[in-house]
Amino acid sequence: MLTSPTDLPDALQSGLGFFLAVGLLALMLTPRRGFDRALMALVTTPPILIYLHWRYTQTLPAFDLAFEPVWARLFFFFEALSILYSLGAVLITLRNSEARVKAAADAAEAALNASGEWPAVDVMICTYNEPLAVLEKSILSALALDYPPDRVTIWVLDDTRRAWLRDYCAEVGARYITRADNRAAKAGNLNNGWRVTAGETNAPLLLVLDADFAPQRHMLRRMVGLFGDTRVGVVQTPQFYYNPDPIQHNLGVTAAWVDDQRMFFDLFQPAKDAWGCAFCVGTGFIVRRDLLDRLGGFPEGAVSEDIYLTYALMRHGYETRWLNERLSIGLSAENIAEYCTQRARWCLGTIQVALLGNGPLRGAGYSLNQRLHYVHGLLHWLSKPFLPLLLIGPAIYWVFGVPAFQTDHVEFVRYGLPALICFWLHSAWISRGRSLPIFTEAAHAVAALPVSVALASALLRPFGRPFKVTAKGSSRDSMSFNRNFALGFGGIVAANLGGIAWSLLAPDQPAEVPPEDVMNIVWASIAIILALVCLLVCCELPRPRAEERFVLEWPVRLWLGRPIEGAKLCDISVGGARLALPEGVAPPAPETMLWCEFPGLGRLPAIVVRVTAGGVLGLRWELEPPQRRQLVAALFSQAPENVAGTGDFKRALLGLWGRVRNPDGRPPGR
Repeated sequence: MLTSPTDLPDALQSGLGFFLAVGLLALMLTPRRGFDRALMALVTTPPILIYLHWRYTQTLPAFDLAFEPVWARLFFFFEALSILYSLGAVLITLRNSEARVKAAADAAEAALNASGEWPAVDVMICTYNEPLAVLEKSILSALALDYPPDRVTIWVLDDTRRAWLRDYCAEVGARYITRADNRAAKAGNLNNGWRVTAGETNAPLLLVLDADFAPQRHMLRRMVGLFGDTRVGVVQTPQFYYNPDPIQHNLGVTAAWVDDQRMFFDLFQPAKDAWGCAFCVGTGFIVRRDLLDRLGGFPEGAVSEDIYLTYALMRHGYETRWLNERLSIGLSAENIAEYCTQRARWCLGTIQVALLGNGPLRGAGYSLNQRLHYVHGLLHWLSKPFLPLLLIGPAIYWVFGVPAFQTDHVEFVRYGLPALICFWLHSAWISRGRSLPIFTEAAHAVAALPVSVALASALLRPFGRPFKVTAKGSSRDSMSFNRNFALGFGGIVAANLGGIAWSLLAPDQPAEVPPEDVMNIVWASIAIILALVCLLVCCELPRPRAEERFVLEWPVRLWLGRPIEGAKLCDISVGGARLALPEGVAPPAPETMLWCEFPGLGRLPAIVVRVTAGGVLGLRWELEPPQRRQLVAALFSQAPENVAGTGDFKRALLGLWGRVRNPDGRPPGR
């Protein structure tokens, strides 16, 4: 039943009042307190449930095999999955173990410091085909770990049998392991390392690192003590990145918007830990060797050997402990294609583990709590098709005259607006700024279509697919254009724009826009905005620097014929640095050789490549191999945060607007 347009002001006024009330409550509460989390959930959940009930009972046409009722139910099915996932997230985040686990790590580290009885650790760095520029950061940082040297051994597990890597390991002091084939991909590589190290060092703990993840110096000291709790089988830490992901980089919001996994790592995993259901994420974790012996090694049979390991241990009564500290840094996917390939692999692996005979859905030995947590993770992937359907929904209406649900804009404002307000405010509140409108949706929308394709493929043939490694360590000197993604989002923009134009300008349209058209115009406008943001992501900005720069406050002394005090380090990378000369010092000419002296690194030779206003020098290092290794270890084993940890909506919008004004990423006038 269509409502009168005169009801719209009342519905909008009610929605505004609701927004102000919930927003005020959010300002008064803090997500750090359990009572506040429960109160916020109690306030924000009912409008979402009311909306779901309204959608099911009031907006679906009578069922038959015609296109309209089938389309409406398909849309509602994936929308309901998305809502159920969101409601599950609200329930899960009622609990949080972050403070408790950190306190336990503090106490355990203090006890080990006092006793000096540090357990032995084998550090296993898994590599498939990464270049040395990527690998050296992990290897050299591992060699620089602050841990008793006689209690730690660094092992490089090379699954591509490279002689140069074997020689490099011998030169820097790491041990090298390879095998004759690549059976079972990463899990097989780890199992080969587990067997070889058992006959050599046989350390009771194994730290696993991907080839592009550099451990921070205090990583082992913070983690090993948590195994004092005999229920702990794995200690896992979050992934942090020293370079922006494609969403952040291509939208120009590196300093204002978090990577898309921060919600998962910083919010969901500490919450899951509190429920006893945190899981391993493939790198930056320590596992007990005796438990691997009991399992027969790392579980094979799924491309996500990490979550499979967690659930294999759960069956024997062991937990994965989540220590939410920045103890390693890695290299994020550097282009949209690899970004989506990575997420499609995670989707496939989650489904594979679910379908295994000893997995959490079919296997014995799991509690109801553990099974429900796995179902919630599945819902994350199963609901992905909702975003593409949401973007094409208005176009379906314009072309075929078939709405996704039967209602008008007034009714949607009455029921849908409070639900959206609750969802957005709760997400922003519980995540402490890690969720922002437009940017969160864009990050999910970019990967939604390829993940949906992977989901459909996985449901038809879940096993027998090759493990796809995410390529890392590339550079890009000019803007590139991801044609396939751009065609998809460009088509969405064109279809929705055409539909809006037709509804307003077609000769047979009534003088007054019908209420059902008003809703679709608003819906199409939102879809256009989101698709345009995704189009900007598809136009990939250059990444000309092979090495990321870090802003550090290292004291520096210059040697330019004589020592110069008072210079300031602006930023530094493995390839060079920028220094600001003190006032009164004349800058040297380009191509001049000078030396920079940093504490613990000695004098590093450099060539001046540019001189800019204010006496700022751009330098290129001219290092011998031992000096380069020292610099790599110093930079990546104690790296500062290089990417935003929380969102800033105003700065993010300004960055997005700057990208809109300069689609090629170059400053105006160039």
